[in-house]
Amino acid sequence: MSLFEDPRYSWRETYFVLFRADRRPTLAKIEKALRRLNPSFTLLNQTADEQGRFQSLTLIAPDDFAGMDISYLEGQEVIDETEELIEQLAAGECTPEDCQRLRQLSRMNARFDVYHFEEICEDDYDNSEDREELLDPGTLLLVLDLLAKMTGGIVIDPQSGTFV
Repeated sequence: MSLFEDPRYSWRETYFVLFRADRRPTLAKIEKALRRLNPSFTLLNQTADEQGRFQSLTLIAPDDFAGMDISYLEGQEVIDETEELIEQLAAGECTPEDCQRLRQLSRMNARFDVYHFEEICEDDYDNSEDREELLDPGTLLLVLDLLAKMTGGIVIDPQSGTFV
């Protein structure tokens, strides 16, 4: 079951980790790395393809009042959407580091979609500003960094069209 279907969680944002499909890790490797990152994570709904390569999982980070659905995509859809992202990212000012990332993006044909969710407590505050203080983005940033390092990938915030 996806966190989209769980009334205890509210979707907040989506991030992409773009990489080459030949760098796709196994589910076992990702699970091991996530458990090393934080043993308190709960991993659910893990799926892999016939070769054991990562397909999807749900991660719950109770200390951060957060959860994530992470799924793998590859192929023409990813290539087309990456081309659109490159155009969007190139339209702004480009630092030398960003220009290097843009060149790398053109070779990427796979990605992880990382859907970030906030846990909604029963006694949650009515004031959304108070709620914002509960959600800690620390786990999200650590997981994005881990996935990027495992795949040689690049993290993008597609909503803002920026590198993370």
